Amino acid sequence: MTELTNAAAAATSIGLPEDQRRLIELDDAIAKIRTQIATADLARQRGQKPIDPDWFHRARTALRHLCRERAELLAQGTGHRRREKLKDALIGILRERHDPETWDGILAEAQARAEREGL
Repeated sequence: MTELTNAAAAATSIGLPEDQRRLIELDDAIAKIRTQIATADLARQRGQKPIDPDWFHRARTALRHLCRERAELLAQGTGHRRREKLKDALIGILRERHDPETWDGILAEAQARAEREGL
């Protein structure tokens, strides 16, 4: 039988950045709540027994808050993408303005600096 693992716990053990770990935790929590709601709905359909409205309200509220936090994290990530695009554009401009030998020297210096700084 396949062993099920907790994705959030696995993410913390592999050394991902904090924002990516939090996204995984949020996705895991959202999936759990959706599964609980679906299970309660199936039980309702099978037994003609209504879902507890207070529980349902709490579950939907928790789901809404988790989804909002997830959206905020994703929106913060778009700032990183813009910064990466700006860096790519800057590199493209500088590469066009320098001959290949000068560019190789600049690139070697940047790689050496990155290694010194542990990047």
